[in-house]
Amino acid sequence: MKDAPKIRRTIIDRNGLPVQFPTHRHSAKFWEQLGRTVATFGFLEEILGKAIFAFTATRNYSAQEIDAAYEAWLPQLQRALTDQLWSLAESYGKAVRSSQNATIKNVDELVDDIKSATKIRNVLCHGSWRAPDEDGKSLPLFINKDNEIFETPIDMAFLDQVQRHVTELACAVIDSVTHMGWQFPGGAGPGEKIWACPS
Repeated sequence: MKDAPKIRRTIIDRNGLPVQFPTHRHSAKFWEQLGRTVATFGFLEEILGKAIFAFTATRNYSAQEIDAAYEAWLPQLQRALTDQLWSLAESYGKAVRSSQNATIKNVDELVDDIKSATKIRNVLCHGSWRAPDEDGKSLPLFINKDNEIFETPIDMAFLDQVQRHVTELACAVIDSVTHMGWQFPGGAGPGEKIWACPS
């Protein structure tokens, strides 16, 4: 009977890891820009939730619709707090299209742009970042639900461009509320307040 092969068991020497492993190969500026870009997506999600509130709170209802609308409103607002970006974009589009007072002309384009942005958001949030090349570009390991492999190396300029685009999307959503003459919920800008707390 042969002796069983000897198993060489090992564990990682945590004290020997580079400082800030596994993010040590990228510059602090890269991580800062990535963080700011991801945070801007979070801001867009908040803005969409507030815009959904604004459009649903200012919609006109007939006397026959009001009870059912009020019954459905709280769950709709709860979803606006918990849904992710794609679903928020769909809910926002539906709320705008249901509003008799909406002035935005290109809501379908805006919703499509937001949905398109979710693709890069998922890469930025869920990708595993590989070491940067000599130009400072990093190819995150990310495969979507359709088994498509992300193949675009990302650098700080790319992240900056994405952040500016997402900021523009958020501004367009805010404009869609304020253009109707309403103050954006949670803001202190001009316009009529949608909801005033009783004194």
